[in-house]
Amino acid sequence: MNGETEPTTGTSPATNGAALLGEDLDRIAAARERFAAGADDVHGVRPEILVSWYRCREEYEVSPHLRRAPAAAEGTSHSIEHDVVLAELGGLAAGAAREIDGVDGLAAVSDCDGRVLAAWGSRGVLDLAADSNLAPWSAWSERASGTNGMGTALESRRPILVRGPEHWCRGFHSWMCAGVAVRDVVTREPLATLDISCWETPLPDAVLPWLRAAAATTEAKLRQRARHTGALLAAALADAREAPGTPLAVVDTVGKVVLANTAAAVLLGTPADAAALAPSDRWMPQVPALLELTRRATVRARQDPGWSGSTLLYVPFLDQPLPVAVRPVLDGSQVIGALLVFGSSGSGDPELRDDPDTGFPGPRPLPARVVALREDRWVLLDPREIRYAETDHDNVWLVTDQGRLLAAVRGLDRLEQELADRGFLRVHRRFLVNLGRVREIEQGFKGALYLATGTRSHEIVPVARRHAPRVRQALGLRAG
Repeated sequence: MNGETEPTTGTSPATNGAALLGEDLDRIAAARERFAAGADDVHGVRPEILVSWYRCREEYEVSPHLRRAPAAAEGTSHSIEHDVVLAELGGLAAGAAREIDGVDGLAAVSDCDGRVLAAWGSRGVLDLAADSNLAPWSAWSERASGTNGMGTALESRRPILVRGPEHWCRGFHSWMCAGVAVRDVVTREPLATLDISCWETPLPDAVLPWLRAAAATTEAKLRQRARHTGALLAAALADAREAPGTPLAVVDTVGKVVLANTAAAVLLGTPADAAALAPSDRWMPQVPALLELTRRATVRARQDPGWSGSTLLYVPFLDQPLPVAVRPVLDGSQVIGALLVFGSSGSGDPELRDDPDTGFPGPRPLPARVVALREDRWVLLDPREIRYAETDHDNVWLVTDQGRLLAAVRGLDRLEQELADRGFLRVHRRFLVNLGRVREIEQGFKGALYLATGTRSHEIVPVARRHAPRVRQALGLRAG
């Protein structure tokens, strides 16, 4: 040391940090008040929080003046995965105070419906939490209690931090919360959440990494279990008693292919005789309708473990529907996937029955859907969900109610043909518009037209001059 003293400001670094945090929260509180009053253009709010506010205000209609979380109602039935995860997270939550330096808060576990099942903490913190119903038998989904650590974690793919006035409901502004959801490694649906909350105190920096590690540890055990069920599915195909050359495949509960023989692999567009036991290795079939078929079959088999059925499935490789028999595969009483027998309608097989109540009523035209891709998952869209499509070379991007998605079809001309009788009109070499979603028409210089498909987000689609007369006629406008 050189003997010099640092200038005194009257506040410590910790106090300065707290003051800066307070100023930041004051700005967020002001933005929340404006947003709750109906404003859309707010600044200084993290995107994940603003998106949550939109859900609370527009979709769930949660009162921003709520002061206590409501009592929980009966939720969905739970699988064994839920039970294992809840037990695992309970052990982690009970030891959170010992593992996270500097935390004096409450650790809570909720189920996939946001219902708090258990909470741990000091007596003082538990008493404060009880005033807000941050306790067992209370509902903390976003639908019930707005933006919060548990409910918003259920809506998010990563750990979430919710500070003070970032909570949608005013009664929870004294809490600083962080939560993470543990998800099924096959379906990616949430199974449970783990949350750490502090009263009027910033959360330690170590909380989010700790939550991330807790979720990763728990999901690693689920992956081990899923690999085991993958092996059981592969064994189900090997044990199938079908004529040689019959196309056979086994899929998990979301429709991803675990194993397909040579004949089925050609139909599905997947490798042949290559078992993909781990969820991350499984193949996405090039038969989009198979995902919805598998979902419906899984639901039906869970209701009736002895059920099996058949239907027609449109196969793009053949450009026609093909009969397929669906036989659920179970591990004990748990549905883990299905065996698909292509070319079989189930006739003459006593194990199959074509029940009109199963959702597989036999041959009929498949409903019109537009297939799109979100990361590694296929999305089946009702054309009415699409506001417009835009081409980027051979890629076609769909602007939809579910976000911006990549269309499975290549080229805007192909999509235009598919949607020709669904109210879509080509207005530009790069744009195809759903006329039923046009909300405003703007007139530009020398008769130029621009179509707005949303009044909030101000989505503008230009109309090429050569298409303008046709657009005017289709929209019932006078010639300009």
